[in-house]
Amino acid sequence: MKPSTHPGGRLDEAFRSHRAELVRVAAFILGDRGAAEDVVQDVFVRVHERTDPMDGDPQYYLRAAVINGCRTTLRRWRLIRRHAEQQGQQSTCPPLTTEEAALLDEDRRRVLKALATLPRRRREVLVLRFYLEMSEAEIADTLGISPGTVKSTAARGLAALARQLKEAP
Repeated sequence: MKPSTHPGGRLDEAFRSHRAELVRVAAFILGDRGAAEDVVQDVFVRVHERTDPMDGDPQYYLRAAVINGCRTTLRRWRLIRRHAEQQGQQSTCPPLTTEEAALLDEDRRRVLKALATLPRRRREVLVLRFYLEMSEAEIADTLGISPGTVKSTAARGLAALARQLKEAP
């Protein structure tokens, strides 16, 4: 990406500082590193093309935009699966690359597999809470929900993960 002359002035710094973290978050949500990189790159391109300056730290905007990009990607994948099933074909979410699969140990794979089965909001809340170590208030602000919803969603998500992981061999 070419150095930015973006009116916000901090896009280059945000790219260097936050890109890897944003890709990891998107990869946790999507379960696919390549798709995660695409989502993050699209977000940075859209921010770069903005003509209005961004107020405050762009990190919060970028996180929210990446999560929204992941939601769009997941919707697109669901449509593709639905269409493939109607055509009598099988379709699954893109798998991890061979390199990524080799790097993950068995316990981590089990957790990621269980995480992928959770409803979108529960998955997002848990990734933001436990991977990015965001506070309930930060998660609420990022996702546009109340702190109480963050608490209850996290509790339900953790309970569902615990049930699934106990059932798994």
